[in-house]
Amino acid sequence: MLEGKAVIGETDMLQTMQQDALDLAAKALDFFDATDATAIARFIKQEFDRMYGPGWQCVVGRDFGSFVTHCFGCFIYFQVGSLSILLFRGSASYPEPEKNQFEASEPLGTLDTMKA
Repeated sequence: MLEGKAVIGETDMLQTMQQDALDLAAKALDFFDATDATAIARFIKQEFDRMYGPGWQCVVGRDFGSFVTHCFGCFIYFQVGSLSILLFRGSASYPEPEKNQFEASEPLGTLDTMKA
């Protein structure tokens, strides 16, 4: 059950996406007990994956720290009563460097400039 009004701490989401996050949190709190943070996080994450595509991460709890990298426009941190919810889409990882990327493409010739 929704314990109170949601208070947004930080976000860079569009208003409609923010509202979806708040609505899903309220729905999750109607379905699950507020102490079942994992079920709430799973529900919100799976719904955002369905609505906006894969790659969403959700953290729910009463006391946690975080430091995340996220896609632009895909981050919200808010509280409902004493429950905090962090929802974000992880940023794309950088591609692995090509094998031997830093080796010369052609063998280097020998330098024979020192003659006695």
